[in-house]
Amino acid sequence: MDRFRRASAAALLTAVALAGAVGGAAASSGVPAPPSGERAQDLATRPALSAFATARSVAAWEEFRIHGSARNIGAGTPVTLQQKQGERWVTLPATVKTPGSGEYSLRVKLGITGENALRIVGGGAVSPVIRTTVTPTVPTTVN
Repeated sequence: MDRFRRASAAALLTAVALAGAVGGAAASSGVPAPPSGERAQDLATRPALSAFATARSVAAWEEFRIHGSARNIGAGTPVTLQQKQGERWVTLPATVKTPGSGEYSLRVKLGITGENALRIVGGGAVSPVIRTTVTPTVPTTVN
């Protein structure tokens, strides 16, 4: 268990956020369905986040990006990366403020090997879960 905590802490400390423009990201709410009496117009004004990873599989500590867009979330609103660790979602130190376009990009490096469940939260919205598999790094030998 101590090894898992150290790996988790290392993953937390190496996640890096970088704002940037990203094109073509589709919005998806990822929030629970509204009560049955709510109108479609009300749904259209709800905050929503989309998210997708540039890689489905990476080596430990290899950089990849998570891109997405924020809909009905004001410019300058922070959105943050979370990782599922056991039964709980842990906030990683990877946050970016949404630009006026609503599109965002995060640079991420993870050290916990195996399948990682990630999501973006902020502005009252939660993105769909993104799954990225992290494989152990293979040590290189020097001849």
